[in-house]
Amino acid sequence: MGTVPDSAAAIRAELSPEARLQHYLDIEAALALTEAELGVIPAEAGPAIAAAARAERVDRGRIGEGQAKAGHRMMPIVEELARAAGEPAGGWVHWGATSQNIEQTGLVLAIRQALGIVGGLLNATLEHLADLAERSGEVLMAGRTHWQHAVPITFGFKVATWADPLLRHRERLTQVRPRLLIAMTGGAVGNFASLGDIGPAVQAGVARRLGLAPMLLPARNLADPFAELVLVLGLLAASGGAIGDEIARLMAPEFGELAENLPDGDIGSSTMPQKRNAKKAMLVATRSAEIRALAPLALDSVLQSHEVDGARYAMLEGAVERSLMLTGDLLEALRDLVGGLQFFPARMRQNLDLTQGLISAEAVMLALGRVIGRQAAHDVVHQASLAVAERGGRFLTVLAADPRVTEHLTAPELAALLDPSNHAGLSALLARETAARVRQVLAAND
Repeated sequence: MGTVPDSAAAIRAELSPEARLQHYLDIEAALALTEAELGVIPAEAGPAIAAAARAERVDRGRIGEGQAKAGHRMMPIVEELARAAGEPAGGWVHWGATSQNIEQTGLVLAIRQALGIVGGLLNATLEHLADLAERSGEVLMAGRTHWQHAVPITFGFKVATWADPLLRHRERLTQVRPRLLIAMTGGAVGNFASLGDIGPAVQAGVARRLGLAPMLLPARNLADPFAELVLVLGLLAASGGAIGDEIARLMAPEFGELAENLPDGDIGSSTMPQKRNAKKAMLVATRSAEIRALAPLALDSVLQSHEVDGARYAMLEGAVERSLMLTGDLLEALRDLVGGLQFFPARMRQNLDLTQGLISAEAVMLALGRVIGRQAAHDVVHQASLAVAERGGRFLTVLAADPRVTEHLTAPELAALLDPSNHAGLSALLARETAARVRQVLAAND
């Protein structure tokens, strides 16, 4: 899967002011070289500007002072690059471009790097989930719907339901890339007024030099691809948050089915020495909520006024940057959480047996229904279930005392039907198949 650093810190570095400055300079260099090649500016100006377009060649202090004074991000960078390039080349810096052309294309370059890191974190998380699904494919536990026991499943099946949506989010992140990774140099409103007929060729050349595609309609008010990215990250965050919530819940003493792999010396509480808090799971849940909260902001940024709305563009840029950084935090925590997750088959079995066999009521109903009809069987088994819930006792004992049941099912048959391992369906198979699907997808992109 390449050598992309898989850390949240690496994403923050790619979105830092220092990295963004170099992205802007790279775009100015590509613009100058392309325009020199096409005869828009003097041939010698392009290489001179490109040589000066390095962060170490410009005075960052002067840029910062200029930005504070002018209240403008790009103009002080353009002025400093022109100074570094010297005359007469400096007079051709930023020719025919507008600030958003450079800023938005710079954001795209940062997004490209960040998505590579997000992909590495997501792949590592999926690898851990595939391994966990295989290892726990046969481990029985209670399936729960609406917070109540439903039918038996295996823990591997549950893990498979964690991995499956992450595969789709991985696919969505791949699908959004062509719509995002584009260069825009259409000028003030996106109609190439400053460059004329040669404008599209300039944009194509800039895109080629940056490894991007040219924007087909380089209008500055088209924000939907960036909003789409934030929404996809919101979906990824929602799925990650669901995993974190589930793990934290199953770590509670009342369940005791899972545990985080906490380091030696970990302290859960300053006043309750026994606490083993779900720290990574809680971090995942927290970051998930923060990312999801950015979705409305991203959608609102699509509502651009006229040919561009500066306030909404700033909102969009902030939502993109923040969602990428928070996604790095979430995936880093989720990777470590599922990679070190402990599961306890004995406790899972103990919880499975809490209802004295009621969790297998569906199996009895179906077997009886083949003889007396499904609805009649449902009524009989439901009455027996209520008796156990209200008066206690074993479900098998209550069923065995009902002639409507024993007329058709023997005691050994009832015992077999109430064995949870006989009513876990294809849980183990689905767990293994999902793990194999994850590994196939990852191998195809290795």
